[in-house]
Amino acid sequence: MSRVVPREYYQLMSELQAIDFVLVELTLYLDTHPDDTQAIAQFAQFQRRKTALMAQFESAFGPIRGFGNSPVGSQWTWAEGPWPWQV
Repeated sequence: MSRVVPREYYQLMSELQAIDFVLVELTLYLDTHPDDTQAIAQFAQFQRRKTALMAQFESAFGPIRGFGNSPVGSQWTWAEGPWPWQV
């Protein structure tokens, strides 16, 4: 079954992946520089942006996180595609 995936799906997914990269890099940096208040502020900023983007993505396209971390609403929609790794 083939579905047409809207452009916004790819845009949001791309931005989420970029933010994840930044958060990983900041985590590694903060492991060795735990008192860098500017890096901590940047980390918090990107965390907030990621939370907002994930909510936007899930509102438009359904769950993005497994193991009970994404809301499902009144119907079980997890099995509906495409899943992030299928696009």
